[in-house]
Amino acid sequence: MTAPSIGLADGRTIPALGLGTYGMDGDEGAGQVATAIESGYRLLDTALNYGNEAAVGEAVRRVDVPRDELVVTSKLPGRHHGYEETLASFEETRGNLGLDFVDLYLIHWPLPRVDKYVDSFRAFVKLQEDGLVGSVGVSNFTEEHLQRVADETGVVPVVNQIELHPYFPQAGMRAVHERMGIVTESWSPLAKQSELLQEAVVTEIARAHGKTPTQVVLRWHVQLGAVPVPKSADPGRQRENLDVFDFELSDDEVARISGLERGRLWDGDPETHEEF
Repeated sequence: MTAPSIGLADGRTIPALGLGTYGMDGDEGAGQVATAIESGYRLLDTALNYGNEAAVGEAVRRVDVPRDELVVTSKLPGRHHGYEETLASFEETRGNLGLDFVDLYLIHWPLPRVDKYVDSFRAFVKLQEDGLVGSVGVSNFTEEHLQRVADETGVVPVVNQIELHPYFPQAGMRAVHERMGIVTESWSPLAKQSELLQEAVVTEIARAHGKTPTQVVLRWHVQLGAVPVPKSADPGRQRENLDVFDFELSDDEVARISGLERGRLWDGDPETHEEF
């Protein structure tokens, strides 16, 4: 089982659901990611700051899946913002992964106080032009950040990965993305489990469809047009998370789940949050 693909504005595609890999480190982590690939995952999400790029790259080499079927994503850390710094950071990432090519490269946080994210994105465009990166995007950017990048570089990021879950559906940012031709990716799509999966509306809808609460929430993301990247090292949960493409929620069910909105859960305001 693999997820269907969705198109990006640059002509490339990504799977409609991916694997978050934070915390999957070392040889054990490589095995966990390899198991996920063997279960059907084709979109892998890592970052230099996760400290596990080497494990993800090793997993890619272990499996009998053609490299061009996989979309390997990594992210630029805040301490490496700036044009030359970004080019050097990418070489570090590429070396960690042990791969010649990164399919999707994101700026992890905008860090507006530092004010170098546009310079970093210019370096991203250079990496793409040089054939080292497939698609260039961002993470945790606001409408203002996105528009500035587009205006000053002439290139619109094809992806913006943001905190998105039923407690924080991000309707405003999803509308911005749709207007700008940007694909929304969801980090923490299950609200880090929290109490979300015990919410009565979620469990009721799950029973109605013969699915688990986790599957219902991930299906909600898919129907919003967002690409969730749930993290799981457990083979059974990995398969469960991917098995969301054989049923459909009604518009009313999607709206009821969105009605759980109560705001951002984590200290992740892009205007102030800094991660170096």
